Amino acid sequence: MKICQVGPDTLRMLELGHPWVIADRFTKKWPQGQSGELIALVDDKQRQLATALYDPRDRIVARVLGVGELRLDVAWFETKLRLAENLRQNALLEETDAYRLINGEGDGLPGLTVDRYGSYLMLQLYSQAWDAHLPALTKALQQVYEPQGIYRKLRPQETRQLEAKTRNKEYSKLIAGQAAPVPLMVRENGLDYLVDLREGLNTGLFPDQRRNRRELMARATGKRVLNLFAFTGAFSVAAAAAGAKQVTSVDVSQKYLEVARENFSLNRINPKRHNFIVGDVFAEVKKLREQRQTFDIILFDPPSFSTTKKSRFSTHGGTAKLVTETLPLLVAGGLLISSSNHQKVSMEEYLKELRRGALQAGEDLRTIFTSGQPEDFPCSVSFPEGRYLKFVINVKL
Repeated sequence: MKICQVGPDTLRMLELGHPWVIADRFTKKWPQGQSGELIALVDDKQRQLATALYDPRDRIVARVLGVGELRLDVAWFETKLRLAENLRQNALLEETDAYRLINGEGDGLPGLTVDRYGSYLMLQLYSQAWDAHLPALTKALQQVYEPQGIYRKLRPQETRQLEAKTRNKEYSKLIAGQAAPVPLMVRENGLDYLVDLREGLNTGLFPDQRRNRRELMARATGKRVLNLFAFTGAFSVAAAAAGAKQVTSVDVSQKYLEVARENFSLNRINPKRHNFIVGDVFAEVKKLREQRQTFDIILFDPPSFSTTKKSRFSTHGGTAKLVTETLPLLVAGGLLISSSNHQKVSMEEYLKELRRGALQAGEDLRTIFTSGQPEDFPCSVSFPEGRYLKFVINVKL
């Protein structure tokens, strides 16, 4: 095992329990090695700090796996999977078969996630270093979960921008078992949704919003709901199933909204009783204002970054603008429900964006609920980057 000395900044982070080594002037002096090798991290006194997975071409050049000699064999992976399985006993997964089994750093497998979709597993690699250990990991997944099939997907950085440029590219590869039906029906909170495990960077359902969809359902009965950046309509279906009077779903993608309509029908909700608008969100919001339409609940969960012919959205700045533009559509006493999965924006910064938007609109918002990802997305207290999801409910006074 190669000996790799870290600098004082990295040493301080490792002593705090952080699992990453970011490339710096010290890592440039490390011995040359292959992606997926195990290396020993040491300080300037050659004291061993940790054993890590080496990825020399990545910005995160090493990911901590533990202390001492390790063998990434089937038994080692199986131990990790069993521990993760025990953690999920704290998750509320009734009438749900789409959720996260392995949450990377939160389950001691940094740079690697595994999601369950019915009888199939989606393995996502945020570092190609894990590819070297894929045979052992795949066998362990088969032994612990007995899936019908396992897919592997590589998740590069800047995935939103990449998806926008290459929408027809298939990112998933079946690596074990049989292929999933297309589309595949899964269940969440007693509702059915269609997913596709083959194409795109996303499957069509974000399991990290499961608990937050319950929060919407608890408040949607009899309400007129506007869902912006609706994607495949998971929040829209949840609202309609909970008894919303009418749900209006807006997204720039006709393909996604067609899936949303199918999701409505799948749950015996007539899509013709609800509205589906294909178009740029900001342009459509402007039209709704001109039509003097109002809503009891306005929800937006935009991607961290997106570009259309008419506008460009990013969480920084874009959130405030979105609040300003949508608040005139919200009735007094109505709920503004907003969310962001931008890892580099903290909850405190996100609340400032909401405040800025409210001030620009001349409105008063009162925060009544905040949350993040659910229990199947555990996060180490030593890894604040893992707490990426922000979900906020505000009341307009």
